[in-house]
Amino acid sequence: MDRRVSEGSPFPRGATWDGKGVNFSLFSANATKVEVCLFDAVGERQVKVIELPEYTNEVWHGYVPGIGPSTVYGYRVYGPYEPAAGHRFNPHKLLLDPYARAHTGELKWDPACFGYTIGADGDDLTFDERDSAPFVPKCVVVDPKFDWHGEPNRQPVPWGRSVLYEAHVRGYTRRHPGVADHQRGTFAGLGTPEVIAYIKSLGVTSVELLPVHTFVSESHLIERGGTNYWGYNSIGFFAPDPRYASDRANCLREFKEMVARFHDVGLEVILDVVYNHTAEGNERGPTLSFKGIDNASYYRLIPDQPRFYINDAGTGNTLNLSHARVIQMVTDSLRYWVTETHVDGFRFDLGTILAREPNGFDYQSGFLKACSQDPVLETVKLIAEPWDCGPGGYQVGGFPPGWAEWNDQFRDTVRDFWKGGAAAAAMAPRLCASPDLFKRRGRKPWASVNFITSHDGFTLNDLVTYNEKHNEANGEDNHDGTSNNRSWNSGVEGPSDDPEIAALRQRQMRNMLATLLLSQGTPMLTAGDEVARTQQGNNNAYCQDTEISWVNWDVPESGQQLNRFVQTLTWLRHRYPILRRERFLAGEFNEALGVKDVTWINATGAEMSEEGWTDTNMRCFGMLMDGRAQSTGIGRRGEDATMLMVLNGWHDLVKFTLPQHPGGMSWSRLIDTNIPDDKPGSAAFPFGEVYGVTARSLLLFVLESSP
Repeated sequence: MDRRVSEGSPFPRGATWDGKGVNFSLFSANATKVEVCLFDAVGERQVKVIELPEYTNEVWHGYVPGIGPSTVYGYRVYGPYEPAAGHRFNPHKLLLDPYARAHTGELKWDPACFGYTIGADGDDLTFDERDSAPFVPKCVVVDPKFDWHGEPNRQPVPWGRSVLYEAHVRGYTRRHPGVADHQRGTFAGLGTPEVIAYIKSLGVTSVELLPVHTFVSESHLIERGGTNYWGYNSIGFFAPDPRYASDRANCLREFKEMVARFHDVGLEVILDVVYNHTAEGNERGPTLSFKGIDNASYYRLIPDQPRFYINDAGTGNTLNLSHARVIQMVTDSLRYWVTETHVDGFRFDLGTILAREPNGFDYQSGFLKACSQDPVLETVKLIAEPWDCGPGGYQVGGFPPGWAEWNDQFRDTVRDFWKGGAAAAAMAPRLCASPDLFKRRGRKPWASVNFITSHDGFTLNDLVTYNEKHNEANGEDNHDGTSNNRSWNSGVEGPSDDPEIAALRQRQMRNMLATLLLSQGTPMLTAGDEVARTQQGNNNAYCQDTEISWVNWDVPESGQQLNRFVQTLTWLRHRYPILRRERFLAGEFNEALGVKDVTWINATGAEMSEEGWTDTNMRCFGMLMDGRAQSTGIGRRGEDATMLMVLNGWHDLVKFTLPQHPGGMSWSRLIDTNIPDDKPGSAAFPFGEVYGVTARSLLLFVLESSP
């Protein structure tokens, strides 16, 4: 033992530089010895091995003087190799620090990366003695200092005003003409002024980035020339992936600089995070970090067969969020990204897994309790993907107050309506932020994150262009990806030169965008949908780091027209608070105020009857939102505009009588999806006028007050 090495401290976890040396701290309840291995600057040659001298409360720790930022390191952890008992310690495998703030190098798939000998009798029960260090990425000690000039006064965007925009760091700028070649597909590229100005011009408020944590591409993808493009295969929860940096040695700083540039113009940054599983797979997967540090603590194992992993994520393993130290690691990670990189929130992939205890999904789970009471996490946006493939995995509406959730029922119902498969009774609650799912325990309409498309599935353009998936490029014989797309190709599969089909597809895209951005709740737009981006019918482009996934910035006039339409929609949403109310629309008459917050109108201009609601062919109806309705908990009339939205999902024109309303004289047209470049307010229509609502179109009017 180097005499200069001292006991150090069990806190904080990871490798922490104090200006004179580095404190190393690693949790492992079952290890018998831990070594820190130091490498040369490029991570190729091991130059020193240091045994951590102290063990406190199941944490191994030690302090090494004279080293600092840019030091490359990894761990070797000793302990029992008893897979049948859940233990897979193997000191021949160099391991990543779960708390590493930076990584260097990439995984090179080699048999030495596995704790067992592939192909040997006994399979994963065997013990492999080859050194994995030449083939695995390493950890890097960082200097966390960054000048967050102006940041202390930053104000988060209120949930009620938020418009989310889902984007991929690499794919968004890979083909952007305004980004320098060496910065395309990187944090620096995304932070380019021209890129940020474009995003800001859309009227969105919060950019939700697909995973940026360090991740691994699976061996079978590498073997067939692919990659894990989406990044839902994390191996480090504190480090941005260096492949997204134009300057890999300063990856963390580049990420912070990108966040700062977004904040300069008032845009939030939300991270899609994957805490449900890791890249180590099942019992036949590699030993890269957690598996070799303390497999029995970090992962959920089958209780009576701990050799095997519970696989709620469908990826081979499941992180054990019932273990206090694992909860601590995840919440430490979340706090780190907020306090050190200033991100504004998180979207939790397969979020139900994080709230699953041994007895199933539990909204009182340890993880949800930890988040709810955390003073740092209380200040940022928390968004759940409320489903997974495990038992009781579908939990839309089941998360506790303070959380928002992706609402797939909005997605499915809206898709069905515009292809002619859903009636008014199905659409109405989705337009009102799904109170049947979210109106409980004081939750607000913003808890429903509405979306039509996301990274997973068809783009908006493909939704109106293809009936079937076309995933041949993925190399899986088109067997991957869902076949339940709820799409309609307008009569022709794939691109068409028929002007009538092209016009219908453009209108259908406008219909769905208008439904998304004019409904109650929090809208999420997928990057590229505003310019009709296509993936040529591929609805599962997870492995496509190609032009299939990248945003094409060579936008034709039809795409530019759609972009202008989106800008109009977001302007209207920000302009009229009644489109983003803080209270659920109930459709009940308030006796004290003499107002009904929402009234549903049929094509005759009368209020919808019970017979209308039960009519499964009711495809054209109106939603009259009264601006006089109570808008807060205070029992007084509101002062918002009164608006009328008319939706026609029928395949033919419908004559719609515009209803009367107190305090007004006419309806001013703001949107008609059949008139794409119509200027809001360019035409007004008196009460009682019969408006010809084009087949498959949406209208929005605002009440013109009496003089």
